[in-house]
Amino acid sequence: MGRILILGGLGGVALASLWYFWFAYVNRRKGAQALHWMQSACAGEGRILDTRWFGSSQVQLHLQFAAHWFENVRVTVQLLPRPLPVNWLISKWRHQKETLTFEADLGETPGFHLQVFQYRWLTQKHGKITATDRDWELARPGPVVLTTRTHWTQELTPVVNTLMTSRGHNLLSLHFRHESPHFAATVPLECLADEETAASFLHVLRELATGASTSMQ
Repeated sequence: MGRILILGGLGGVALASLWYFWFAYVNRRKGAQALHWMQSACAGEGRILDTRWFGSSQVQLHLQFAAHWFENVRVTVQLLPRPLPVNWLISKWRHQKETLTFEADLGETPGFHLQVFQYRWLTQKHGKITATDRDWELARPGPVVLTTRTHWTQELTPVVNTLMTSRGHNLLSLHFRHESPHFAATVPLECLADEETAASFLHVLRELATGASTSMQ
């Protein structure tokens, strides 16, 4: 009986070890691929300073840009904790997403605080409106901004205008702040499917930084 328990325990340890090392490998490969896309998007504009893994679920890349758009750039990929089954199940239950966060300082400290959450482009096709005996009047409104600010300052306009024209990106969060890092943007990792989408994301970040710089002039 004792021998069976020992063999069962050893089998459980072997299975847990196999699970950990396999999914640690899966996370490493997925994180490395995301960073590769970002590196390719930055080709000719920035150079890699270092790459560092924190455990098996988070990796950071530090970049230095030749242009003046960004300083002290840090790209963080946060993956699901697949190597740890309990943590992975909890993250799935909480519907946590794998994310990529771009953080940087700007050439000048922003003169405003701005936090944007769950930025999405939503569309509604007219075909989904069923025909009934009620007469529908359809209107095409301009962009709508829901904000908690009691006073709208002119310096926010260039940044918000950039957001309104940056179609196709679903930002989980966007921050402009006085403290370092001045600028941070987080997107679901699934939105970066290849080098092209990574380059498009980087283009939006540059446009946002340009909008912030315009507001400070």
